Amino acid sequence: MTLLWLRRLILTALWLGLIIFAFGFSPPTDPETFALIKQLSIGQWQGINPVIIALFNLMGVWPLIFGAVMLVDGQGQKIPAWPFWVASFFLGAFALLPYLILRQPNPDVNEALSKKLGFWESPWLGRCLFMVAIACVGAALWLGNWAEFGQQWHQSQFIAVMSSDFVCLCLSFPFIVADDLKRRQIFSGLTLGVISAIPLFGPLLYLSFRPLLQVD
Repeated sequence: MTLLWLRRLILTALWLGLIIFAFGFSPPTDPETFALIKQLSIGQWQGINPVIIALFNLMGVWPLIFGAVMLVDGQGQKIPAWPFWVASFFLGAFALLPYLILRQPNPDVNEALSKKLGFWESPWLGRCLFMVAIACVGAALWLGNWAEFGQQWHQSQFIAVMSSDFVCLCLSFPFIVADDLKRRQIFSGLTLGVISAIPLFGPLLYLSFRPLLQVD
C-alpha cells in the first residue's frame, strides 16, 4: 500500500468515525441548541460555560488555519479547495476531510495565484490566531467549569459533536503539511512537521514561522 492510499485510508476512517459518532452514538439533540448557537454567535455569553465559549470560538479559528494551507494547495488539484474550505466554517471537519481524502500530492505553486495570497501567507496571521487561541484556552482553563462541561458533553449532541469535530481537525492538519513544506522548498522540515502535529498550537506555530513561498 502506497503512502497516498494509507493517508486516504486513515483520513477516511477519521471522517466515517466522526459521521458515525455524530449520527449514531452522540447524545440526543438538546431543544435549547439553536438558542445556544445564537447566543454564542452574537456574543451573548452570559451564563454560558467559558469552556463552551472557548471551544466555539476555536472552531472559527480552524478554518483560517486550514485556509492558509488549502488555498494554495488547491490551485493544482482537479477539485477546487475553496468550496470545502467555505463549508468548513459551518461544518468543520465534516467538510474539510473529504478534500483531504480526495486531493493529490501537490507541491507545485502557481506564481500568479500565489501573489494574491498575501493575507494567507503572512506569518502575522498565524501569530494573531495564536494569541486568540491562548486567550480562548486560558479562559477555558481558568474560568471554565470542566465538571459541568463533562455533563453537557454527555447530554448535548451539539457540544459532543463540536468537541469531536475539534479533535478531528487537530488530527487531520498534519496530513497536508508535507506538501506545504515541499512547496516552500523545505525538504528536511522534520522540526516544523513535528510541531504541526501538536494539537491546535502546533499548526499556529507552523503558520507563524514557515518560510514564505518560493516562486521562480
